[in-house]
Amino acid sequence: MTVIRQMTYQPVGRRAAAVDTLTFDRLRELNDGGTQRADFHVLALVDAGHGSVTVDFLRHPLQERSAVWVTPGAVHRWDDIVDVAGHVVLFMPTAPVTHATRQLVASPDLVAHWRIPDADQPFVDAARDHLLLEASAPPGDAPTELPGILLSALIARLRPPHAQARADHPVFRLFRASVEAHFREHHDAGYYARTLGYAPRTLTRAVRQVTGRSAKAYIVDRLVLEAKRLLAHDRLTAAACAHTLGFPDPSNFSVFFRKATGMRPGAWQATMTAP
Repeated sequence: MTVIRQMTYQPVGRRAAAVDTLTFDRLRELNDGGTQRADFHVLALVDAGHGSVTVDFLRHPLQERSAVWVTPGAVHRWDDIVDVAGHVVLFMPTAPVTHATRQLVASPDLVAHWRIPDADQPFVDAARDHLLLEASAPPGDAPTELPGILLSALIARLRPPHAQARADHPVFRLFRASVEAHFREHHDAGYYARTLGYAPRTLTRAVRQVTGRSAKAYIVDRLVLEAKRLLAHDRLTAAACAHTLGFPDPSNFSVFFRKATGMRPGAWQATMTAP
């Protein structure tokens, strides 16, 4: 199984695994105050205290009985966790073992933060406690599939909110997956219509039905999000962003970014590092 290692996050269990856990006490020791961008899921459960976390440039409050889900690739920063208590579960996208939970973690429509309903809390606590107990077992003491099974139970009990309509719309589902795979090379909605075998009008109607926006606007939003991630976390220049995102030249990218955000790439990047 894949060992989780990325920036602030380090394996804390006794064995390398696709699922790992740490407390907020340990997270505070590791946290350097900078942005993080992991290639695995970061799921935090807050038991007590107040703080905040920024996920893809939106700030969310941390409070008792709340959860935070950071999907792979999202830029996030733990802003204020001085008195927060709870646990963080780190897991690879392939770690859940049930079909339903694998589908759920693959959805890009999961919200980053939500309150756990009172009625659900005892079940969430029990599922988490079992996962934590298994994580503390000596290497080779139990079947290797148990962490994935217990993670799936925790995810199922958490029932993270997501836009169910998006997951159920077949045309949009195909479009969304294709955009995620090819947005760096193809910025034209017509490419996706041709590739998926739909008339441009059919594709636009499906995307608008789900998102309220056109297919082109959806692609623009995805490009802007990735550009912000590259500028804020990777600290790429506008020229490097243009190259990475498939723009013909830096000036073209700069015009695109300014039209979408109201700021030039360099100016926006400076706001991310201002004290």
